Amino acid sequence: MRNSVTLLQRFSEPRLFNRSLFFLLTLGLTTLFPHPVRAESPNTAPAQLKNTLAQIDAAANRHEINAVMQFYNPSFTQSDGLTRQGLEQALTQLWQRYPNANYRTELQSWKSEGDRWVAETITYVTGEQQLDGKDVKLNSTLRSRQRIQSTQIVQQEILAERTQLTSGIKPPTVNFQIPEQMRKGQDYNFDAIVQEPLGEDLLLGAALEEPVQADAYTKPSTYDLQALSAGGIFKRGKAPSKAGNYWLSAVLVRSSGMTMVTQRLQVVDR
Repeated sequence: MRNSVTLLQRFSEPRLFNRSLFFLLTLGLTTLFPHPVRAESPNTAPAQLKNTLAQIDAAANRHEINAVMQFYNPSFTQSDGLTRQGLEQALTQLWQRYPNANYRTELQSWKSEGDRWVAETITYVTGEQQLDGKDVKLNSTLRSRQRIQSTQIVQQEILAERTQLTSGIKPPTVNFQIPEQMRKGQDYNFDAIVQEPLGEDLLLGAALEEPVQADAYTKPSTYDLQALSAGGIFKRGKAPSKAGNYWLSAVLVRSSGMTMVTQRLQVVDR
């Protein structure tokens, strides 16, 4: 049994959720550094840095796009290739779909670098909407670094990300087990395990690997759902031969609901 499903249409655009919401000014990204940066405790962070992060969260929670974008430098660059204009577009679309999207950012560490701050943060994003009479819930976590000059983000880089999208009365509880970083060509296990007993219920599922790129933030992804003989997806994979960032996703659907989980995988040379 095989069903081709465009999740962007069927499940309220999880791909858009997944991508743009990581930039939803979840402040927190920055460029890759050629040398390690000695980080300081968040307790010792300058008041201006703490206030900037708090103001970004507050503006994002009010869904005021102009207020949010004032914290992004005109020359803003992002490691996935997302531009300042692209970020603004993605956020606007996301908030139209999730009018109650909420952000909470925790400062993990910081470092002064000339006239800029390097800040590592974790941002939690939640949201809910109604689609065809069903609740669609979003839950995302983003760990990131950022370079901030004065009160503006100049550069961003995502360190780790994970997003879960659920819909239905009782969506599957999924244990998603994949590594966050691997060497080029390294073998790995891709396991997305449903925790509840299936009984006589039919379980459909799909897995997808795709490179992280800017134009994927606003484009739908299509999955071929297949009937699963076991309670989840169990695959043996091989990391891509090209270093970079990739999204690994699993979708599991049963009569009571749907769960989609996406996690970023960093592929490195060694």
